[in-house]
Amino acid sequence: MTETQKTTTDTTPTAAAPSARGLLPLPLATARALLLAGGIATSASAYMAWTWTDEFPGDLTVNGYPGGLQWLTFVAGILTALFTLSSYGVRGLGWLLPAKNNAPVVLAALGGFATTWFAVIAITVELGGVVNLEPGGWIAAVASLIPVLGALALPEPLGDDLKDNLKKYVAKPDRFPAPKAIAPWVERAIITIVTIIGLAVFTYGIDTEYGELFVGYLILVTFSLWALHTAGMFDTFSRIVAHNRSFTLAMGFAAAIAFPFTQTDDHYANIGVNILIFGTVALGLNIVVGLAGLLDLGYVAFLGVGAYTAALVSGSEFSRFSGVQFPFWASALTGAAASLVFGVLIGAPTLRLRGDYLAIVTLGFGEIFRIAVNNMDGDSGPDITNGPNGIPSIPDLSFFGFNLGESHDIAGFTLGRFANYYLLMVLIMAIVVLVYTRAADSRIGRSWIAIREDETAATAMGINGFRVKLIAFALGAALAGLAGTVSAHVTYSVVPTPYQFAGSTPPNSAFLLAAVVLGGMGTVAGPLLGAALLYLLPEKLNFLQDKSLLAFGIALVLLMRFRPEGIIANRRQQLEFHETGQLDVPEQATLTDEPAVTKAGA
Repeated sequence: MTETQKTTTDTTPTAAAPSARGLLPLPLATARALLLAGGIATSASAYMAWTWTDEFPGDLTVNGYPGGLQWLTFVAGILTALFTLSSYGVRGLGWLLPAKNNAPVVLAALGGFATTWFAVIAITVELGGVVNLEPGGWIAAVASLIPVLGALALPEPLGDDLKDNLKKYVAKPDRFPAPKAIAPWVERAIITIVTIIGLAVFTYGIDTEYGELFVGYLILVTFSLWALHTAGMFDTFSRIVAHNRSFTLAMGFAAAIAFPFTQTDDHYANIGVNILIFGTVALGLNIVVGLAGLLDLGYVAFLGVGAYTAALVSGSEFSRFSGVQFPFWASALTGAAASLVFGVLIGAPTLRLRGDYLAIVTLGFGEIFRIAVNNMDGDSGPDITNGPNGIPSIPDLSFFGFNLGESHDIAGFTLGRFANYYLLMVLIMAIVVLVYTRAADSRIGRSWIAIREDETAATAMGINGFRVKLIAFALGAALAGLAGTVSAHVTYSVVPTPYQFAGSTPPNSAFLLAAVVLGGMGTVAGPLLGAALLYLLPEKLNFLQDKSLLAFGIALVLLMRFRPEGIIANRRQQLEFHETGQLDVPEQATLTDEPAVTKAGA
């Protein structure tokens, strides 16, 4: 074959190949026109009345102004239109599609369709038939279907284009086109804007007043984040964060501090403080499970140890030591120390076990703790914990005359009781995150990871497996105990009921373990995100009543099926859960080197 023939053969276009066609036989220009027109129409339909009665929550009866679920449809339509304009090459929108693929447009269209049709179906079911839909509801349903038809006409929108993009991202994130150099002040501006948007989205989710709005919110957020992920936006932002880690961390805590100032109802601050308590305990468990690889099924008992210790020494009149009232710093240290001691006492004789055997022993410890505090009432056992009645009337904390149980006006904002405790938990969370990150990056942290990967090999290399695991167990227990001391004051009382393996509401050991696995083991943000989701779901889906756990279970199974490494996974976990052959990438000698050259490409 001559050089000319080779050149002709190598440059033959493949756009006309069958694999490049969409599922619907429409020209590409028509498909994009449907996406753009459908996105705009979907947003416009939010300004029409969808039902005639205000019995459906959110008041969707007003023409000219969106309400409730209509706002979600409006946002979904705008996102679809923006991605479509970016695919047209409109100047100033190229940053939305750094991966240059069709998957984000498809997912945005599906998100708008799912959100709108969920609202229409909810109206029909709750009000008793389609007769309750106004013309605006029908228009919204049809308008949200138009961009889906356009998406299905794109070249392989749900086939190889999407799968290849996901494979490349999971296998090697830096395969996406590298962004142009950005000035440091621009990078920090981007981080600030993303932080503000994240705070607004999180606040909106907590402030949802009824279950239907929260479900629509979850649908829209899921599809939107998935679209941004496949677009390569997360990869671009992670590069920016890598250049400004300290600034990003500072902005994260600034957003956390700003949250109570955005609330007018202290109930939502109560949700926030409980999420932080739950997240702090989950982060402690992440040391045991995520870093050291030890399956602990009774971890909630350490939270109980810290809570009961604080209740006993905080001046409650029902405490066995009612005359003793430690200042908070002393009671916090006492609770953390008591949990640490229990962690050592339980870990010392049991950590020579592995796998399921260790899980059974820790499960037994959790049940023993709950039964023991339930029986320490003076009749069935010593009079220490007041039995099933617990220890009520725990006084509020006070710092330098600042009583956390009272409302305070700061810079024109009124902070209620739960907002005060929320800010205290932000401070404690900062300490826990500092301890976690320093420990994970230290020599002992690397030993934990080595034990998790292969304990036999790590021991053969000179690591004292028992000592390393005991340190992880003790440190995780101490962090849980520290959170328990605040929990006792927030709830005013401590009773044995919550400290069980499984229950309908957190905290319990099953929910804590699920938060770590769901969010992403071995990361800082993962368990915090998992804790937020698992606390909000039972809180917001109470309209499902006894079916809420079923819905949560189905969602968890689907997530573990399609993303077993968790929502926020570290690179090592991604490579472990997605084998080299499955990702269709060449093998790598280490986690950081470039893939080896395959024989086909040699």
